[in-house]
Amino acid sequence: MTVSKVCNMVAAMCIAMLMAVVSVPAHAKDNTAALWSALKEGGAFAMMRHALAPGTGDPANFDVNDCSTQRNLNDVGRDQARRTGEAFRSQGIGTAQVMTSAWCRCQETTRLLDIGKPSVLPPLNSFFRRGSELRERQTVEITQWLRARQPGTPLVLVTHQVNISALTGKFASSGEMVVVDVDLSDGVKVLGSIPAF
Repeated sequence: MTVSKVCNMVAAMCIAMLMAVVSVPAHAKDNTAALWSALKEGGAFAMMRHALAPGTGDPANFDVNDCSTQRNLNDVGRDQARRTGEAFRSQGIGTAQVMTSAWCRCQETTRLLDIGKPSVLPPLNSFFRRGSELRERQTVEITQWLRARQPGTPLVLVTHQVNISALTGKFASSGEMVVVDVDLSDGVKVLGSIPAF
């Protein structure tokens, strides 16, 4: 194969990749609008990973009732949570049912969202490094809670990456929301995700 043919092939691949990248934002924007609409209608819900709290897991001396022993939001995370609350309001969702893990970083995220009084829901608590039995039990519990809930009011669940992955099979970055619908026969259906703000 000549150098000229190789160059033409590389150029064609680069153009195809560029076109694919350029076409993503329009599609993502359309999908995001549909996700916000589903949340506003109240049939779907947002499963949000707490805003940015640098690090992984919790310190060895972790105590769920003592925020000073936990990994907490930093200033970037606090701003991220506030911007997410502003995004909800800009989409016409001024109030929602807000449920949270007992972990301080989740509770602080919900307070800064400022779209409803948060309530602690134990199945949203982290089971990171706590075993597959707890993972399975809490995933069943949150699924049962969701199935028993009456749809209609927007719902936001603020929790941890491990909980989101267990229920939806999706990885969520700090502050990202996975939008989910509950199918009473098949469990949950992931509609998409809204990136962190």
